[in-house]
Amino acid sequence: MAAPALTSRAGSVNSLGSSPTATPGSINNNRLPCCPALDFRSGARIEELNRLIQEFSKHDQREYDDQRALEIHTAKDFIFSMLGMVQKLDQKLPVANEYLLLSGGVRDGVVDMDLDELGVYNRGSDFDMAFTLLVPALKLHDRNQPVTLDMRHSALGHSWLSLRLFDEGTITRWRDCCTLADHLSGTTNYFFSPTLVADWFQDAVELVLAEVQRKPQRGTPRVVRVERHGTLLSMILGVGSSRMLYDIVPVVSFKGWPAVAQSWLMENHFWDGKITEEEVISGFYLLPTCSSSGQRENEWRLSFARSEVQLKKCIAPGLMQSYQACRSIIVKSLGHPTAVSPYHLRSIMLWACDRLPPSYLAQDDFAAHFLLGLIDDLQHCLVNKTCPNYFIPQCNMLEDLCDEAAMFHARKLAPARADPLEHLRSAIEQAKAANRLTQDVQRRGSPSGLPSPRADAASVDQHQPDDRLAKKLQQLVTENPGKSISVFINPDDVSRPHFRIDDKFF
Repeated sequence: MAAPALTSRAGSVNSLGSSPTATPGSINNNRLPCCPALDFRSGARIEELNRLIQEFSKHDQREYDDQRALEIHTAKDFIFSMLGMVQKLDQKLPVANEYLLLSGGVRDGVVDMDLDELGVYNRGSDFDMAFTLLVPALKLHDRNQPVTLDMRHSALGHSWLSLRLFDEGTITRWRDCCTLADHLSGTTNYFFSPTLVADWFQDAVELVLAEVQRKPQRGTPRVVRVERHGTLLSMILGVGSSRMLYDIVPVVSFKGWPAVAQSWLMENHFWDGKITEEEVISGFYLLPTCSSSGQRENEWRLSFARSEVQLKKCIAPGLMQSYQACRSIIVKSLGHPTAVSPYHLRSIMLWACDRLPPSYLAQDDFAAHFLLGLIDDLQHCLVNKTCPNYFIPQCNMLEDLCDEAAMFHARKLAPARADPLEHLRSAIEQAKAANRLTQDVQRRGSPSGLPSPRADAASVDQHQPDDRLAKKLQQLVTENPGKSISVFINPDDVSRPHFRIDDKFF
């Protein structure tokens, strides 16, 4: 990767600054003329790379008008109302639940889930916006509540969850979603099963959706598509001219911090002094996904998505833009499905934030260096089959990747590193094409045959609070591009959702 260009050399006898006869355009016979900064590997001009990254960001991160913001809000309310109905089916979900709504789908690397069993959805042709929603099946936020993370049978970064020490009511509610084993004491040990929980959750959602569709109401989003992908449920909603993809994942939610990641807190990090440690370690999750050698019916994966939302606030804008562009390049280069996901790139970016000086990362015109460095780092990880988890460094996320697959992916990345300009232009064209497809749908009208929430003039007065909320949403989205939304809702009163974009509540 090219280093930032130096404009002068202090103390040089050929420096123009000390010559009374030198002019800005003159060339000393003993020096090369001033050349544009270049990438050593590809010969690409750094200035042109910076320009293309800015152009990609312009097309990839679109601003929402009031109508689009209201459509997003309408879809969100539908999802939360649906989850409230799921809770009332058999009272399994917590009565007052706390969801984490993240911008971007699972396929974008928002959470660490395996992509090999997910279907391929494309922005523009299938959806316009994507979100990931983590829905706690168990919410273990009481410090007096007994919790047993059983890591004896799991790969590092994974765990089984025993319900043996839970109260009888919890065991009774979830008995049919547990696998059983005999405990040393002679009692039965109930292990919370990610596959059985996901099966229950997906069946419950389908029952609720069937009931909702039997009694359709005007203005209700239409469910365009619902598909199961292992333990993940993907749903596309149509509201007005918008299509929103929700990847919904049943999880286990914890307050506090796991012991396996305790040593990470002892190190120095880029976020020190910018946010408090309490914000970073406020909680973690278990995702319903296992290691390559684990038992699918018992093993969960530790996730620090809540912490990543906080850390994201401390990442320099130029680096974040480069990360988004690089993610698009590697997805196109590696294709789907792949053993290397955008979540690996996210971890590489976080490690780079710890490794590099903040003054360097804060440079707005270094985006090209960041992009090239991310590709270099990813190739290095593949060649060495080493990509440590940011929160559990002793956990190598590429440990199970075979040598042949690692080299295959590294070779597929090589053309992008050899000609980053061409691959950036291709990513820009792809983003433009997705936007054109979205605009075509908008011109043709609602893909679901439903009017926009603004279309029914008779209901405008009833929706004035939503309209104000839509304007507030538009303001927050504009001021906080790319940030995630955390949601709290009481299913007994779905008319009053409370949510935040990072640290901003309303």
